[in-house]
Parts: sequence; structure tokens; C-alpha cells
Amino acid sequence: MSNSILVFVEQREGTILPASLQLFTLAQQLATEQGGQVCALVVGARIGELASDCAALGPKRLLVADAPPFRYYSPRAYTQAICDAAATVGAQTVLLATTALGRDVGPRVAAKLGGALATDCTSVSSHNGSLRIQRPSYCGKCIAELELPADGLRVLSVRPNTFAAPEPDAAPAAEVEPLAVDIDAIGSRATTLEVVKSDSMHKDVSEVDIIVSGGRSVGSEEDFSILYDLAEVLDGAVGASRAAVDAGQQPRDRQIGLTGKVVSPRLYIACGIDGAIQHLAGMRGSRVIVAINTKADAPIFSAATYGCVVDLFELVPLLAAECKRLLAADS
Repeated sequence: MSNSILVFVEQREGTILPASLQLFTLAQQLATEQGGQVCALVVGARIGELASDCAALGPKRLLVADAPPFRYYSPRAYTQAICDAAATVGAQTVLLATTALGRDVGPRVAAKLGGALATDCTSVSSHNGSLRIQRPSYCGKCIAELELPADGLRVLSVRPNTFAAPEPDAAPAAEVEPLAVDIDAIGSRATTLEVVKSDSMHKDVSEVDIIVSGGRSVGSEEDFSILYDLAEVLDGAVGASRAAVDAGQQPRDRQIGLTGKVVSPRLYIACGIDGAIQHLAGMRGSRVIVAINTKADAPIFSAATYGCVVDLFELVPLLAAECKRLLAADS
């Protein structure tokens, strides 16, 4: 085993997730601190066009598992591909984004290779060969500090938007290498035949950089339309508190919080959300938090970067209109 760092590049329908691109910044940092090289793995079917995007981010080796078994996500198939890639490049560290897929496949890779696992990392640094890691714990009330030893494999999932994505290099350093995956080891006990999308045309809150979220005080599903208008202008997604979801104002897959989805966008706009601890646990890691609430003593203001004590029905349409004006002026 060498000091190589393997970045698992997650893609959806031919588009690389921003959270995966951000991993290359951490990988380059670890390569500098530990003297290793950065390698990358892209898994899927008909993904050759993604290779140039990954190569421009500086990996020394770029592996591609492009075969029918990888057309849809399969835990066994993806685990085998990552394990084979780690063996091929002699990886000591494997980096994944903390997404639904990363949460599922990361522990499987660590277990299969007998490595150490750290999830939802927000800080990673080297210390005499070992890795010192910080991750939120107890609903974000405290930060847990871990140290993974220098010997053996380390599998890390990194919270999105913890690092900025590096600037692409005009002269890619790596050429594409087809990865020979042990297909027989995958087995055929379960095969994914089809992935059926939901009817929703809106973006997933766990995969965007900007979220406009509403609480029960928004009033109704119809009233949420002003939040959708703002989210559309900002190219973001709409989220909701548990109270709003329980009231039937938004579907369950938009719920943010301890019992919903944990998100860490660059910008989180909380509209009419008081800020119960369960909700704060799901969005406290956001880079910038804007709170809009008529209650000046609402707990959400303690976590907010900017607070607006105003009626959301007055401010949100004004924000949408101003953003539209600025975008029109730039075009």
C-alpha cells in the first residue's frame, strides 16, 4: 500500500456532483502533506465524456469503470469497483462525498477492505502520517475529534461544501485507465433493472448549493409558491421544517432536520422557521444562513449569518424580483 489518495467521483446521469469535485481540494492537501499522489475513480455506464472534467482537476491516475453492471447504482457493484480501484492504485485513503450513496457504500468499502471509517468529516489534516478528523456530533452541539492511524486503509466521507472545488487545469495530468473490475465477485443475487424518477420536477435539497426553506407559518402548500419562485431564480431547491411537512404543506422528501435530511449548502434562507434544535441540526453546517422571521427572539437568529425581522410575504417576493433584475442586467 502506498500513500495514494483515491477520490470516488459520484455522477448522476452524466453530471458530476459538485460535492465530488470539492474532494480534489482535500486530496491535493493530503497528497502534499503525506507525499502521495491523487487518483480518481468514475463509475457508471457510457461516462467517457466525464473523464476530461475529472482529468482537469489534477489526478495522476484516472480510473473508469464503464460497464453494464454500473449503469444504475448497486451497493455490491460499486463497492467492488471502489475496492478494486483502491488495490490498483495502492490507496491508503479513500474519499467520498457525504451523500446518500456515499453513506451507503463507504461503510461497505471499509468493511470489505478492513479499513477505518470516518463519516461526515468537516476537517481533515495529517499528523505524523495519521489523519486528524473533526465531525459534528449530537445534532451539531459538539465537534468530535478522531485520529485514524497511519497504517491501514482510511475511508472518509466529507460533508459537501466543506472545501471549495479546485480550478480546472488547462493541461490535464492523467489519462483515462479502464478499470478491470472482478465482475464475478459482484454476484447476481440482486440486479437493478430500472430507476424510476418521481413526478417532481424540482431539485433535491441534498444536492444543491442554495436552499430556500419554509416553516409552518408559510401557511399552505399554495403559499409555498413564493419560496419556489425565489428558489428558481437562485437555481436552488425548496426545503421545509418538520412542522410544515406534518401540516401537509410540503412532501416528506423536502424535510430538513434531525428526522429529515441534513444539508450544508452555501446559502440557506429560512423563511418563517423559528429554529427548533431538530431543524438546526439539519442545516447548521450551511456556509451562510439568512433568517426571515417576525419573531425577534426566534432561536433561528442565533445561528443566522444575517437576520431579517420582517414578514416573509413582504421580503421574499422583493428578493425574487431583485435577483431577477440583477440577473437580467448581467445577461
